[in-house]
Amino acid sequence: MTKLMAIVLAAGKGTRMKSELPKVLVPVAGRPMIRHVIDALRAGGAQRIVVVVGFRADLVEQELIDQPDLEFAIQSEQLGTGHAVMMCRAQLAGHAGPVLIVTGDSPMLQPSSIAALLSAYSHEECAAVLGTAHRDDPTGFGRIVRDDAGEFSAIVEQRDATPAQAAINEVNMSTYLFDAASLLASLDQIKDNNAQSEYYLTDCPGILKQAGKRVLALPVLKEIESLSINNLDDLRAVEQAMKHSR
Repeated sequence: MTKLMAIVLAAGKGTRMKSELPKVLVPVAGRPMIRHVIDALRAGGAQRIVVVVGFRADLVEQELIDQPDLEFAIQSEQLGTGHAVMMCRAQLAGHAGPVLIVTGDSPMLQPSSIAALLSAYSHEECAAVLGTAHRDDPTGFGRIVRDDAGEFSAIVEQRDATPAQAAINEVNMSTYLFDAASLLASLDQIKDNNAQSEYYLTDCPGILKQAGKRVLALPVLKEIESLSINNLDDLRAVEQAMKHSR
């Protein structure tokens, strides 16, 4: 199998962090949170890492200047997660293997989870593997809907979920492993016909499924990995979790 490319979504401002820094540069346990993510990617087998930057891109690139093998893509307008990955078309066009997509505000990402997703991708004939987790409280997360055979059917956001879907505790963790060609094909088909007029990466697995391609949803991520950081309360929770995991 060709080498693993990883894309880190790191373009956001993070207004709720009460900081002038780009969100991914806010310190977590004494280090910018994106460094925790990049360390996990390298330990999990990523040989090529593309960081999507936007707000104060100069600061993010300067922070990571000691890692000259990183590549950067610019998302000058933040028009959704799918749009962010679209900004990586040049890098994706020359890549024939798997592509892992993660967010830069998830410093609890575990190398073992990356390895598990990569193993499934290597052994199964599939276009995409979604890393999911079971949460005691799934509030705020997209739910993983499965068909009668237990296969992935769709990601349904909480605001769109029926009562039965809202009761599902398997959630989307914004951690995706795609075949590069399938990812590019699905990006060409996503639309911005939603209330935010944004392009959502969460639409891509469903598009591939509708095209007859196999999409796996694997609950291999630990609940602790769902501790992404959106505000100061999240930051405190992650720092506490890091202390207990050492």
